[in-house]
Amino acid sequence: MTQSVDVEAVAETLPEYAHPGDAGADLRSADAVTIAPGRRATVGTGVSVAIPDGFAGFVVPRSGLAAKHGITIVNAPGTIDAGYRGELRVTLLNTDLDQPYPVQVGDRIAQLILVPVAHATFVGVDELSDSARGTGGFGSTGYSDLTRGGAA
Repeated sequence: MTQSVDVEAVAETLPEYAHPGDAGADLRSADAVTIAPGRRATVGTGVSVAIPDGFAGFVVPRSGLAAKHGITIVNAPGTIDAGYRGELRVTLLNTDLDQPYPVQVGDRIAQLILVPVAHATFVGVDELSDSARGTGGFGSTGYSDLTRGGAA
């Protein structure tokens, strides 16, 4: 069952979930702008929220915009802290190298996901405990590509 929490919002158009059980509530553009190929634009949503303590909001791209038009979010996910009360703005990036992308007022441009968060108490130590991964960073777990006969 989905956890529910009340979030106060000031907006002409409130964020809304497209389908029951969706993780992200759609954020709509309050601005009309055309994003040139390979360029970015910060777009207002006209939405301000009061995220409750113990939660954070994450602004994430819409998969349809990414797949069909190459539109993504520069700093995805964008983090909205519980104490922030300003307008939610989204920096969209047009990854298409040929086609500009027009954003109209009311277009669904991003999704807001509300997530419970824990606050860490960072404890200084001389060295960290061992783990199976250790210090393996980018690409350390390999990949699988059967067309090249590779393995993980």
